[in-house]
Amino acid sequence: MDINLTSERKSLIKFLGLYIFLTLIILALASFMYYKFEKDVMLYSRLPKLQERAKEVIHRLKAMHESLLEDNFYPRYSTFKSAIYDADYVEIFSLLDTDKVNFNDFLYKKGKHIFFIKEPELYYLGAKYVVIEVPDDEAWLAKVRQNIAIFGSLFLIFMAVLGYFLVKQFLRPMKDSFILLNNFIKDTTHELNTPVSTILANIETIDTQSLDKKVAKKLSRIDIAARTISTIYKDLTYLLMHEKLPSHIENIDMNELLAQRIQYFKTLADSKRIKISFSQSPCFLRADKQKIARLVDNLLSNAIKYNKVGGTIKIKTFQNGFYIEDSGIGIPPDKQKEIFERYKRLDSSEGGFGIGLHIVMMIAKEFGLSIKIDSRLNQYTRITVTWQK
Repeated sequence: MDINLTSERKSLIKFLGLYIFLTLIILALASFMYYKFEKDVMLYSRLPKLQERAKEVIHRLKAMHESLLEDNFYPRYSTFKSAIYDADYVEIFSLLDTDKVNFNDFLYKKGKHIFFIKEPELYYLGAKYVVIEVPDDEAWLAKVRQNIAIFGSLFLIFMAVLGYFLVKQFLRPMKDSFILLNNFIKDTTHELNTPVSTILANIETIDTQSLDKKVAKKLSRIDIAARTISTIYKDLTYLLMHEKLPSHIENIDMNELLAQRIQYFKTLADSKRIKISFSQSPCFLRADKQKIARLVDNLLSNAIKYNKVGGTIKIKTFQNGFYIEDSGIGIPPDKQKEIFERYKRLDSSEGGFGIGLHIVMMIAKEFGLSIKIDSRLNQYTRITVTWQK
């Protein structure tokens, strides 16, 4: 897989997530407005009937107010309930199911009841307000919910599909740039491999003991630079081509492999006067030797890179693992989980692209290896790699 295709997919998913979230907000607002509209339509469709019932109650109150008969009683109806309140909103008499009436609106719905408030022409029996309460079967509400569910789902699907194609169009130029960059890196690393390999091969054939000290020192610097470029080349190649690289599983003698890689990095370690100690116990791993060498190289490279001048590196193997410990700058606890992410660098003053430990984690996951970090700032960092017996 190319370097940035995964990043492209993550960007696509994040953008679509935000896009759908905003779409849901729009849908929620539209649904609420639709609900309010349908409720108002329902309320005003009931208004003529509510006005008639209010008139019936007012007519009865007027008759009671004008009558001097002692057997007058407050009117009751089977199809609705009513109440009367004075000018201070104090209840005079009520048959309502609630004792809380909203006098700020003359027509409203509360719970499963509809309320209508009307003011009589005169204060019959001291009543300033007549309140009518009728039950609401909420058939309209069930239809509203059904319509919101159906049309909301269709709208959401449409917006998701539209958003997906829009994002693909927006990301296409970036994707083309990524592909162009990947191809450039592939071509560049391929062109670097031959001259770097030639330099290293020729340096190894030179007898440094017979050279002048100044010339030997310069040659050592060339060797270090060439090995650094070679390590970067191998990392980039692995990162670009790891899915296309087949794994040749074999029984690896980790002591032998570690000794080879220590020898490879000896010149680089010597340049910082770093002493490497290697304690061995029988240690074998079934995996791809080239990929495990890549893992070891990155751990050793970091142990040297982030070590102090005149420091130490301790390497120890045991039955089902090994560790590499340096006496360097250490890793803050809050960054120990981040350092395996691609392009994450602990110290920007040091060289590199921040891909070494990411490659270590990729290889570890491929072969089921566990990685543990133990570190103290300005004291040491120990990275332990283990596997099942």
